[in-house]
Amino acid sequence: MSQDSSNPKKTPTPSNADHLSLSPDDMKIDPPAMEDSDFSNLLSNMKRNEVQGSSKKNNLNLFGADYFTNYEISWLQFNWRVLAEAMDERVPLLERVKFIGIVCSNLDEFFQKRVGGLKRQLHVGVQKLSVDGRTPIQQLKEIRTDVKKMIEAYRGCFFNDLLPALENKGILIRKYSELNDYEKKQIDEYYDTQLYPILTPLVVDQAHPFPFISNQSRSFAIELIDPTTSDHLFARVKIPSNRPRWITASSNEQQITLVEIDDVILSKIDRLFPGAEILSANIFRVTRSADIERNEEEADDLLDLIEEELRERRFAEVVRLEISSSTPRHIRLLLMEKMNVEQADVYSMTGSIGLADAMQLARVDGFNEIKVPEWVPVKHPALRHEIDEEAPSIFNVIKKGDFMVHHPYHSFASSVQHFVEEAAKDPKVLAIKQTLYRTSKDSPLMHALMSAAEDGKQVAVLVELKARFDEERNIEWAQKLEKSGVHVSYGLPGLKIHTKLTIVVREEEQQLRRYLHIGTGNYHPDTAQLYEDIGLFTCDADLGHDVTALFNLLTGFSPDQTYKKLMVAPHFMRSRMTELIDFEIAEAEAGRPGRIIAKMNSLEDPKIIERLYKASQAGVKIDLIVRGVCRLKVGEKGYSENIQVHSVIGRFLEHSRIFYFQHAGQDLYYIGSADWMHRNLDARVEAITPIDNVKLKQYLQFILNVYLRDNRQRWVLQPNNAYERIKRDANENMIASHSIFMKHTLGLDDPVPRS
Repeated sequence: MSQDSSNPKKTPTPSNADHLSLSPDDMKIDPPAMEDSDFSNLLSNMKRNEVQGSSKKNNLNLFGADYFTNYEISWLQFNWRVLAEAMDERVPLLERVKFIGIVCSNLDEFFQKRVGGLKRQLHVGVQKLSVDGRTPIQQLKEIRTDVKKMIEAYRGCFFNDLLPALENKGILIRKYSELNDYEKKQIDEYYDTQLYPILTPLVVDQAHPFPFISNQSRSFAIELIDPTTSDHLFARVKIPSNRPRWITASSNEQQITLVEIDDVILSKIDRLFPGAEILSANIFRVTRSADIERNEEEADDLLDLIEEELRERRFAEVVRLEISSSTPRHIRLLLMEKMNVEQADVYSMTGSIGLADAMQLARVDGFNEIKVPEWVPVKHPALRHEIDEEAPSIFNVIKKGDFMVHHPYHSFASSVQHFVEEAAKDPKVLAIKQTLYRTSKDSPLMHALMSAAEDGKQVAVLVELKARFDEERNIEWAQKLEKSGVHVSYGLPGLKIHTKLTIVVREEEQQLRRYLHIGTGNYHPDTAQLYEDIGLFTCDADLGHDVTALFNLLTGFSPDQTYKKLMVAPHFMRSRMTELIDFEIAEAEAGRPGRIIAKMNSLEDPKIIERLYKASQAGVKIDLIVRGVCRLKVGEKGYSENIQVHSVIGRFLEHSRIFYFQHAGQDLYYIGSADWMHRNLDARVEAITPIDNVKLKQYLQFILNVYLRDNRQRWVLQPNNAYERIKRDANENMIASHSIFMKHTLGLDDPVPRS
């Protein structure tokens, strides 16, 4: 939110009568105020408190397997919460279909990364216990048990609940044999012109070895008989992924009839093997590990190393085989043998396989009444202008005061993208620097940076080549940027560059001014429509110094770099976060209130969890808003009674990181790129910035309080390590976070006053 010193206005609130009116004022966190002298005394005594150690309440050893939940099981719990959205009848029907696709896509990534990593540990003989005391084989067994239950649940939801409901709304999915003559003619023509030319039957015999099966591909395993020799042969036909999963046979305004591509190919499978007798044709799908060991210290060129890793990943170990339950046993055994798959990695199922494609089905044209209403992000109030006026320079807006964008509620295109594009064109801009972790295939930001370099500006981009599943795209962008004259760096050996920073250096009145964007999300125009993230625009001199210093560290050599305001990982963030938690402990032990609220994607780091336990023991009230994995236990007598863990799941993916510490009435707020995970604190370059502006702090306070009072999308972790969805009383107004933020944003007709 932008700030102005004149005419302060009350923050607008949602207008829908079905939602509780919420504002920073009526949801304010109210720690007791302290006199300046009291605060100074407290600061001077903090070191003494640390040396003296914990009070008698803090005499437990809180570092052992009994104090942590398992990472993999916690991740699967998160996916169960996503699946609950697909099962929730309050959610629009096609949105429920989309959530089935998300569940399956999540599982794909889980097997590639997490299961792949566990299996690599197992195969190289690593018996190292996880922090919760489990061996790799124990975790793999528990994963299989839970995943089998999840498969049964999501497939039951899709086939037994969603497909019949779609039919009632006019979306019919039919077998080819069930089509009428007109529809068959349409499908026949599609097959002849769009499918048959790209299908490639591959037979296995002495002259043709077993073909390579690519990751996440779906194929037919076909058994046929050679009419001349009567030999039984095996053949594979890959189902093309560059064609729609569901093909339209007929449609009108009220109804559409779709046929799955699998059934279209199966109905004409004999055309691929004329003269042969086909005994069976069944679908299978493989998932390969993405966990490839790399040694960056010995690599002469990181770009070459990542390109080699991508080639290795293509042939990586198969960690999951999904197969039709009707597949003959000898064909199943053949597939297992040829791909070196164990029985524990085989998942048999009836019906369609690979339902991550359900997200395609959810985007069927029309049928708006069973979709979530479209959300169009709003231009931030500080960047709006009258129709008959020119748009204000974003640099002039930033000079007036810090402002903060909240995606996807505020438009990415008119804020972050516009910031980079205006900088690229502005003749007063001398330099632009940016970190790139993930971006879109045809990113307008990258084109703007290339244009700026071609125009003679100094442009530097830190490209993270190791961003999992985006390596190939980032390599392509790195090469394009270099060809345009951009200075491209790949970061530091052994560390991922995960921080989200842009700095623009502009010459103004014979001096240089630095303009910054510090965010929680990637510079990705597409995911900015779906991911909830926050970004700060500022020209604060101290932050400008810090961001410049951080870029110098990343592109040059400055091992003794220090920072005035930024928390930077891996060297300073952990110690600073620990200090902030310990300060709250000292407050509580002195009989004063301590308070911590933290929002993040995942909470995994054992040392941070231990400090949170110590804080809870001391009496600090702690609320953690964690979307995904959380290894902390709640409600445990003696060490976590004062901790609550919340998880918000809905149409937008919660991605921002926000940290609040009461800090003796100072109300410290921070945003940035890092979760409380070992990898973020110790193995990545991350940056978290303080938010000092009072109005911006109020908006962050508003955000956190909406989440903590949500009674529609929020889940709460229980002492038994299970999550329960919050239930709304019949007479209680609904508070749904995403709806609240959308309505709140639409209510901002004028810029928020600056202070």
